[in-house]
Amino acid sequence: MFATDFSIRALIDPANAIAHWSEFDRGGHFPAMEVPGLLTGDIRAFFREHRS
Repeated sequence: MFATDFSIRALIDPANAIAHWSEFDRGGHFPAMEVPGLLTGDIRAFFREHRS
């Protein structure tokens, strides 16, 4: 979740099925253009956890 993207603010996960959730203090609705380093790092962190 990026700071100025207000599309998702609260998420209820009763089944505890969310595998990865990150919140950032900057960025917005288009993080690939606004903060590409943060987005890339987060995608890499997600897949690092799922490597075999």
